[in-house]
Amino acid sequence: MTNAETAAFRGVPSLDHPIFSESLRLIRQLPGTAAALAPLSPLQQDVLLRLIHSSGDPGLAADLVCPATACGAGLAALAAGVPILTDTAMAAAAVAPMARRTFANPVRSVLEWAPEQAPAGSTRTAAGMAAALAGPGQPGVVLIGSAPTALEVLLELVAAGSVPAPALVIGMPVGFVGVAESKRHLAESGLVHMRLEGSKGGAGLVAAACNALLRAAWLQAASAPSAPLGSS
Repeated sequence: MTNAETAAFRGVPSLDHPIFSESLRLIRQLPGTAAALAPLSPLQQDVLLRLIHSSGDPGLAADLVCPATACGAGLAALAAGVPILTDTAMAAAAVAPMARRTFANPVRSVLEWAPEQAPAGSTRTAAGMAAALAGPGQPGVVLIGSAPTALEVLLELVAAGSVPAPALVIGMPVGFVGVAESKRHLAESGLVHMRLEGSKGGAGLVAAACNALLRAAWLQAASAPSAPLGSS
């Protein structure tokens, strides 16, 4: 049995709407999808399928850098209930429901710390990232789907030893200004991460990747022999 099948057998409520489950079935049948999924671990497949579902773009597989080690590190951290920090309120809103239904991870956006006006030569999200990381409760998983400037601040602070490295960075800023450079810096940083190459990304996609890991971690925990029936 898969983790989802074991969890269902043991009476654990499903995290998936029937429409979502049917969507994944259809995605698996798309030309080229089977070949893209074949070399991936089940956890990597979960991430890719959810990204394709959220974007409507099967071609995303060619741009995804999603090491099995990064998936595993993120899964373990999320299962431990670590805080999740996002660069946008939209990403936070998309992750919070899944977090509440699984491990009750705190989910916050750097915009909660951002100034009303962008500092000269910077952005509100970059300033918010710096302020968020300066406070207590360091994030275990960081999601960047919009602001390459926020990603650059994170990388600079970690490189300087000012803040600890997150367990996982999901770096998928979208756009054309500073995006490719920030993704290259992430690739060179040595941080545990997953990313989308090129200009693709967005709040919905970083949330989809995080939700895939939350879902997988919850099903793994629910299917474990020691897990109580119907746990929630």
